[in-house]
Amino acid sequence: MLTHRTLSVVTRLCKGVIIALGFILPGVSGGVLAAILGLYERLLGFMAHPKQRWRRDLPFFLPVGIGGLLGVALLAAPLAYLLAHAQVIVLWGFAGAIVGTLPDLLRTATKVAPRDTIDWIWFVGTLLVGGIGLYHLSFLGTLPANFGGFMVAGGLIALGILIPGLSPSNLLLILGLFTPMLQGFKRFDLLGVFLPMAIGGLVTLVALARGIEALITHYHSRVYHFIIGLVVASTALILIPNPAAAEGISYTGVTLGTVVASLGAAVVGAALGWWMSRLEERYK
Repeated sequence: MLTHRTLSVVTRLCKGVIIALGFILPGVSGGVLAAILGLYERLLGFMAHPKQRWRRDLPFFLPVGIGGLLGVALLAAPLAYLLAHAQVIVLWGFAGAIVGTLPDLLRTATKVAPRDTIDWIWFVGTLLVGGIGLYHLSFLGTLPANFGGFMVAGGLIALGILIPGLSPSNLLLILGLFTPMLQGFKRFDLLGVFLPMAIGGLVTLVALARGIEALITHYHSRVYHFIIGLVVASTALILIPNPAAAEGISYTGVTLGTVVASLGAAVVGAALGWWMSRLEERYK
């Protein structure tokens, strides 16, 4: 029989595999998954105060990290195949999943204080400025798929963990790093992909965790309305063709069957996103 300690390690390993979905699925937030699985607050506290908590929390999160590596190795290949052969359907499904999480994000935004005019200004301003900025970000050119580029990718993934509801894969699609990242995961490229992403992620977590913890504590509703604006903007950009984006959606050759399947995928995704949000509310 498995001991309680062994069962705990196995459980955290499995949680790491699930959180890996937030690393590679557009529209899925690693922070939301961490919250669903009851790890978010402890992880944020650990990253905000590593010197005080490393002895207790590092052994706790080590199986989670190993599970995350296993998860991306196992899931990268099937996701790359689906994006290559059914891009429009898959991306509409992911967009639906994000829409399904928005009601819970809106509720979370007003848990500490009721929504006011300043919150609306933060939301609308982030939606407009963020959306325009992200759309035109592609015209500056994509980031190279090298050590530095993958450090940026790791930093964005870390932001997706620190900020529940923010999907880093949306940004990686815009920057042209998403497919190279998946290919590196498929090859299990430890030095060329995993190492720079780990460095970028750790630097971001350590540098920003304490600040994000303080912002959420003191400006909860403002921060969440900023997040919601960014989530809505980046989700819309998944579905809007951008000729300058290396990995943007393309509707060339789309048939009626593809349209129907895409709408169906969006509905299923929205239902799944809503269900996962309910789980987050129940277990976080």
